[in-house]
Amino acid sequence: MTTRIRHQNRLHGFTLVELLVAISILAIVAVLGWRGLDGIVRARVALTQQMETTRGMQLAFAQMQSDCEHIVQRDIIDQRPYLLIGVDRFTLVREVFTENQPARLQVVAYRIVNGTLIRRESQATRDLVQLDALWQAVTGDADTNPAVALQAGVTGMQVATWVNNTWRQGGVDPGANTAGTAQSPPPETPQTPGPLTPEQIAQAAARANNDPTGLQVALQAPSLPAPLVKSFLLGEP
Repeated sequence: MTTRIRHQNRLHGFTLVELLVAISILAIVAVLGWRGLDGIVRARVALTQQMETTRGMQLAFAQMQSDCEHIVQRDIIDQRPYLLIGVDRFTLVREVFTENQPARLQVVAYRIVNGTLIRRESQATRDLVQLDALWQAVTGDADTNPAVALQAGVTGMQVATWVNNTWRQGGVDPGANTAGTAQSPPPETPQTPGPLTPEQIAQAAARANNDPTGLQVALQAPSLPAPLVKSFLLGEP
């Protein structure tokens, strides 16, 4: 009787080899599960960072759109510059409207400083001479007004202007680089006598007007696979 019980116990037990095999399988499954979970966590972190960067850039674009919609018109400041584009920066003059007060002018600058997109605005004024001094201070980075950080982690900013039905990169064309300072050549005189056609009138107007009517800004960040691009109309539509 005792011999039979011991024999049955040996039949229902596990050998050391079986235990080692089972432990090895469990270890492999655990490693595979950990790698999958780690990949999911990493992807979630990267996606969350991309969403936060995109949301921050959209807020920055909203501020740029407001500034572009209120950009000053040429007839107000005559031949003074009102838009200047440089590397990772651009500066513009906008109108400021306050309740029960006349419209005033303000210089606004966007810069990338140490990987952060910042916005700095000057005090508002109605004096064009003071506006010239504010413009020189802001474009020369001598303005002491505090800057507002719009978005961190921005590695680059490219700005283009819409001039005569084409996009022009900042700094390529004098009229696109410093709006309001470049003089356009006079329209050509038609070779044949008679009234101008609508096409000739449109072409002459395009040649005579070198002012940009649109602005395109592209922001780059390491967490984004491609630059985020936004286009704005200069002035209210």
